[in-house]
Amino acid sequence: MDAPLRLKDPIAPQLVGLLRQAIAHMRLRPGEALSEKDIAARFGVSRQPVREAFIKLSEAGLVEIRPSRGTFVMKISVREVANARFVREAIESDIARHAARLATADHIASLRAFIVEQKLAAADADYQRFNDSDEAFHRAIAAIVQSDYAWRIVEAARFQTDRVRLLSLPDASPLPLLIEQHEDIVTQLERRDAEGAATAMRRHLREILRALSQIAQDHPEFFADTELPDHTRDLVPS
Repeated sequence: MDAPLRLKDPIAPQLVGLLRQAIAHMRLRPGEALSEKDIAARFGVSRQPVREAFIKLSEAGLVEIRPSRGTFVMKISVREVANARFVREAIESDIARHAARLATADHIASLRAFIVEQKLAAADADYQRFNDSDEAFHRAIAAIVQSDYAWRIVEAARFQTDRVRLLSLPDASPLPLLIEQHEDIVTQLERRDAEGAATAMRRHLREILRALSQIAQDHPEFFADTELPDHTRDLVPS
């Protein structure tokens, strides 16, 4: 979160981006208090752009501003995570279906390079590096079909799923299993099997449902609710 600000550019949007990333990557924990004064001092700016950033983050559902009490990172909602995963599955499975038709040998080679990177991250137990490579892998598949707008929606949904994903590694979601699922997606793309690619992506994105209840039980202090919505109950991988 301590990346330098570009002082010639508007400050508040930069703070929004940095704070959002820190929340998504669990450097700012659910329920943690945020101080305008401390953040302003950390970045060497006035409190006004920090206040503006807090308002934007509140509108996005990332922080909660409690009058006379302060600003706090929103706790994780199991329901919101499940709903975000629902959105991701709908969009990314269709992206995979179209990518199977459009993927070139260079695309496949690039995706396999991400998997190599993920295996190295797994060997080093570097979960943040793995998560970053995971995001790049999914973004690269979206780029095959040039679906920029769809990816922006996915990125918004990823905020909810990323915090849980980092909590799930390595126990609830073993890295070898996630890598195996990525390899299956790439294999289906290389075969130009549209339905196979969509199914592989769907299976991969449902994996978080297996981990979700366990994570909520293991980290109750981070969660605002713990009940899965009804539409997900039959989707949990066995």
